[in-house]
Amino acid sequence: MNKFRAIENIFRGPEPHMVGDGFRVSQYLPVGIGDIKRLSPFILLDYHAPHYYEPSSIRRGVGAHPHRGFETVTISYEGSVEHHDNKGNHGIIGPGDVQWMTAASGILHKEYHEKEFSESGGILHMIQLWVNLPKSEKMSEPKYQTLLKENMGAFKLDNNQGKVSIIAGEFNGIKGPASTFTNINIYNINLKNYGKTILKEPGNFNTGILVLKGEVKINENHICKETDFIIFDNIDGDISVQSVTEESLFVVLSGEPIDEPIVSHGPFVMNTVDEIYQAYEDFRNNKFGVENF
Repeated sequence: MNKFRAIENIFRGPEPHMVGDGFRVSQYLPVGIGDIKRLSPFILLDYHAPHYYEPSSIRRGVGAHPHRGFETVTISYEGSVEHHDNKGNHGIIGPGDVQWMTAASGILHKEYHEKEFSESGGILHMIQLWVNLPKSEKMSEPKYQTLLKENMGAFKLDNNQGKVSIIAGEFNGIKGPASTFTNINIYNINLKNYGKTILKEPGNFNTGILVLKGEVKINENHICKETDFIIFDNIDGDISVQSVTEESLFVVLSGEPIDEPIVSHGPFVMNTVDEIYQAYEDFRNNKFGVENF
């Protein structure tokens, strides 16, 4: 009999709020657990549950704003999102795609509904993660990765039980395309025909699952529904996930924690209060660059 990795907590995010005028999100991390380090290196998770936006000739979104000290990871499930930053990076992602921006020493970027999606209207369904950087990399050069659906690692479960799309790290030896600074596994699992799978994440990795569609049974006895987030104890053991609806979809976040102090304020995540003050001063003095995009 398999030893299962115990569930520490199951929760849902707070009521949604608007980020800019284009993203209706519920902040699961750290609000849902009140501890910015518990799921390190994942320090923020905004979940944009499926929401319909009326057609608009004015594109909704968030205007230019700064970041330093971490990475933003935007995972699209429905709808199209566009990105620009002042380092010359530009990308558009649709269902199955990911934008991975390393803010590091400092960047200005904006995110908004892609033009055709905005004009036609439609459902937007997405996640944005903030992934912390280790102290040694917080002041490194910014970079950007557009990770398209067709380039994700792909693993088919036996007997037509579904598939796994690997964004970062690996699942059953299949690697994802994302370049990361620490050991991270991020993958989506789409179970079909009441399928089942076993997750084998290292016991020292902080591991969580967000249910995006349908209902699943965890470790053979816990039923979890759409919008449930499940956090697992840091012990060795498998995680069993079975769909109790004909189809289900969930994302797995698992990573080796960064055991360093975290000080977060506004758009900056550093190791000390002094570094936060320095980030604001550098931003005011245009050391992040100028808004030229």
